[in-house]
Amino acid sequence: MARKTTARVDLLPAQRHALILDVLRDFGAASVQDLADRLDASVSTVRRDLDYLTEQGYLDRTHGGAVIRTVPSARFEPEASISAELAKSQKSLIGAEAARRVKANQSILFDASSTVQAVSRCLFSAQTPITAVTNDLITAGILSQSSRIETIVTGGVVRSGTGTLIGAPGDPFLTTIHVDIAFIGVHAISDQAFTETSLALAAMKRRMIEAAAQVIVVADSSKFGLTSFCDICALSDVDEVITDSGASAGQIDAVRAAGTKCSVVDVVTGQVR
Repeated sequence: MARKTTARVDLLPAQRHALILDVLRDFGAASVQDLADRLDASVSTVRRDLDYLTEQGYLDRTHGGAVIRTVPSARFEPEASISAELAKSQKSLIGAEAARRVKANQSILFDASSTVQAVSRCLFSAQTPITAVTNDLITAGILSQSSRIETIVTGGVVRSGTGTLIGAPGDPFLTTIHVDIAFIGVHAISDQAFTETSLALAAMKRRMIEAAAQVIVVADSSKFGLTSFCDICALSDVDEVITDSGASAGQIDAVRAAGTKCSVVDVVTGQVR
């Protein structure tokens, strides 16, 4: 393994966990010693991290190391704190590309997703004047700092361990609005459908899709090739997918074969194809 990280002794546990998962996704497997070297952490710290990630369903232990769990449970989803740290550079590139779709004074729906949060950060940085509607408290906090962005929160029940609002009054509220663009995050993308781990989350996303003139799914390449618990919608029900170059040609072709535009951001050059 050629790649080496810089000093990381001050990392929070969620950041260490995300870095471990990113390494295992890149290489498939790693030894405890290699992970310790990469994180500039002690072997005992890495062993504790691996034990925790194994208990939570992220990976499987091997003799002297670990491998990524390639087929997780259909109800499995990463903790919000870990998800926010996973594939951060890819999400930033995807967010920047997605933000280019937005014009001044449009109305935009922001789903609850760490990749959608990356879109909101780019729009905040650009100070693009928009009307924003979201069921995500983190996204609302980002966008509401701008005097040029009117931020509307859907309301609802805060989903445990997250900043996501689900259920009433947000769910019925979404049936009464009509927006220009909805940015949607998904847990998994198969050859047939976008899927989620929760019925309530999937229902909120469907309401957002129905409310938007244009629907853009933003998802890093790790979401491809998996199937979660319940369907959100078919690939053909959205206008565009924006992802990164870690997705295979076959996965990208499956999206395009459904009649959906698929924009791929190169993780090295930042260029889009």
